[in-house]
Amino acid sequence: MNESPIRVMIVDDHSMVRTGLATFLEVSDGLELIGEAGDGAAALKLCEQSQPDVVLMDLVMPDMDGVTATRTIKERWPKIQVIALTSFQEGEMVQDALKAGAISYLLKNVSMDELVRAIRGAHAGRSTMAQEAVQALVQSTSQDPMPGIDLTPREFEVLELLVEGLNNPEISERLYISIGTTRTHVSNIFSKLGVSNRAEAITLALRNKLVK
Repeated sequence: MNESPIRVMIVDDHSMVRTGLATFLEVSDGLELIGEAGDGAAALKLCEQSQPDVVLMDLVMPDMDGVTATRTIKERWPKIQVIALTSFQEGEMVQDALKAGAISYLLKNVSMDELVRAIRGAHAGRSTMAQEAVQALVQSTSQDPMPGIDLTPREFEVLELLVEGLNNPEISERLYISIGTTRTHVSNIFSKLGVSNRAEAITLALRNKLVK
């Protein structure tokens, strides 16, 4: 039995970017383009109508920017995954997008193969971060010193697997623990690190060298 394609929406104020991404999505196996929007407000209307699985979100747009749109999408439709796809790699913008709920942060120079992997990863609950974005966060000094010092040894193990890109079922299988226990560990990690999602946890862990 064939799996349903991953339903993808494009949000970008540049029509040529939308056209290029749309052409790519239409020829990619397992992906289905279900709509395009030129700003955040239009994206919200499309999400309500079409309920995509994954949204490719530009961040700098007129009327409603991508960070605001991402935050609203995650509040209204938590199951929709948002990938920030932008030309900007400043640490503050990366932080804002992740805090708004974006699962991944990619630059527009990403290869098509990498983008496909990121879309599939986002649909499975895995984060993908552009190296430039990670570096921008590493150089940022906005976090309090020594986060994660109160993590338990098991929580450090779970955090390490989050950084590897594993989702909850994969972590459960790797550590021989139940899904419920994994969820509890992940929730405790988020709380202790002061983050709200996997992408923030991963970038903070990398920035502060909490894992090997």
